[in-house]
Amino acid sequence: MSKVTVVGAGNVGATCADVIVKQGIADEVVLLDIKEGVSEGKAMDIMQTANILNINTRLVGVTNDYEMTKDSDVVVITSGIPRKPGMTREELIGVNAGIVKSVTDQLLKHSPNAIIVCISNPMDTMTYLIHKVSGLPKNRIIGMGGALDSARFKYFLSIALGANPTEVEGIVIGGHGDTTMIPLVRYAAYRGVPASNYISAEQLAKVAADTMVGGATLTKLLGTSAWYAPGAAGAQMVKAVLHNEKKLISCSALLEGEYGESDLCIGVPCIIGKNGIEKIVEFELNAEEKDLFKKSAEAVHKTNAALASAL
Repeated sequence: MSKVTVVGAGNVGATCADVIVKQGIADEVVLLDIKEGVSEGKAMDIMQTANILNINTRLVGVTNDYEMTKDSDVVVITSGIPRKPGMTREELIGVNAGIVKSVTDQLLKHSPNAIIVCISNPMDTMTYLIHKVSGLPKNRIIGMGGALDSARFKYFLSIALGANPTEVEGIVIGGHGDTTMIPLVRYAAYRGVPASNYISAEQLAKVAADTMVGGATLTKLLGTSAWYAPGAAGAQMVKAVLHNEKKLISCSALLEGEYGESDLCIGVPCIIGKNGIEKIVEFELNAEEKDLFKKSAEAVHKTNAALASAL
C-alpha cells in the first residue's frame, strides 16, 4: 500500500492530489490544510468523481491532524503565502520559512522515512531550508520547480514546431524564477532531432523567452498564480518515486560540487526513482550556459542569505 500526503489544500495542493487520485498513482492520499473544512470539502468533491471515473485511490481531507499522515511514503509541501503588495522578498521568506519548517517537523515526526517534494515558494530556497532543518540525506528532498519550467518549455516548443507536445524534448535548469531559469535551447529536440533543424534561432529564442515569463504571463491573465501545471508537476514527481520510474526530470537538488556549485538547491537534471534523487546528471554546458548557470546560482545564494534571520 502506497501513501502520499499533500500539505496545503489551495489550488496547487488540491490539483496535485486530484492528479494523483485520478491517475491512480498512490493507494491512499491525505490532503491536509490549516483552514477548517477546506481539505475535507475538496477531498469529498474529488472523491465524488470516483464512480464516474472508476477511481480506486482513497483520498481523505483533514484539518491540521498530522497523525492522519502517518507512514506516508511521499509528502508534498505546497503550504505558504503569496507575496502581498508592499511585502519584501525577505518578509515573504520569513513567513514561509516558518510555515515550511513547522510543516516539515510535523511530517517527519509521523513519517520519518518519507521522501519530501517541495513546491512552496520561493521554491529553491524553501527546498534548501528543508535540507537545513531536517538533516535528511540529499536524495530524499526534491524541489519541483524545474519539472514545471521544463513542461512550460516543451509546451511553447511544441507550438513553435507545430508538434505533439508529447514528442518534443526540452529541459530547463537554474533557479525557479523569471530571470534565473535557463531553458537549454541547444538540447531542445523533436523526436530526437535538434529543434534547430526545424525552426530558426529567432524562434527558439522566443520559445526560451516565453518560457522564462511563463508563470508571470499566467498570473497576469488569471489574476493569481497558476495551479494546473504546478499541481501536475508535483504529481509527476510523486509518480516517479512511487513507481520507481528512473525518470530524468529537472528538479531542485542540493549540489555538492556538481555544476561547480555547492551548498544550494537549484534546478538540474536528475534521475528520480524509489530513493528520490538517485543521480544528478551533469549535462555538458558551453561557456555561455555555464555563465548563465553561475549567475543563476549567485541569485539563489542571495535569496538563501535571507534565511539566516528567519531561522
